[in-house]
Amino acid sequence: MTIKAEEISALLKERIASYGSEIEVSETGTVIQVGDGIARAYGLDNVMAGELVEFSNGVMGLAQNLEEGNVGIIILGDYKGIKEGDSVKRTGRIMEVPVGEALLGRVVNPLGQPIDGLGPIVTDTYNPIERKAYGVMARKSVHEPLQTGIKAIDALVPMVAVSVSSSSVTVKLVRLRSQLMRSSTKKKKT
Repeated sequence: MTIKAEEISALLKERIASYGSEIEVSETGTVIQVGDGIARAYGLDNVMAGELVEFSNGVMGLAQNLEEGNVGIIILGDYKGIKEGDSVKRTGRIMEVPVGEALLGRVVNPLGQPIDGLGPIVTDTYNPIERKAYGVMARKSVHEPLQTGIKAIDALVPMVAVSVSSSSVTVKLVRLRSQLMRSSTKKKKT
């Protein structure tokens, strides 16, 4: 059996034409410390704050503390399977969760994945977990007064139940209310 140069040449040209080179480039790092649901890794130089990262065992994490030499990662799953020396890679996605009517009444994990056994959440709308709060003018106006039950305080300081997006305002109002209530009880005792 003789091999002809034309046959080899045709076979090589065919293989070269059908060759598909798929190269996957991913930035990976190495876990240097794990404890209490937090991991520290080095080698993730270009990771973004709030980016999802994936550990070698498939558990996801959230990059939070970006330092020059390492990255602090919140582990969003079972951290007992992650140990020093494991690899961790970037996903390139900022953490976001599904939003909308499909999420009402559902039980989800921190990644927005359903854990209630009712099937997948079908929605096209996702929001990042951290974003700039809406401006005060864009929020719904006050429509429900918050009463303390003490007439003097309710008359002096109008307090309102505000939306969840302005939780710092709610905390400040609750602190103000408790300070006023403490001062009013001190005056009654004297």
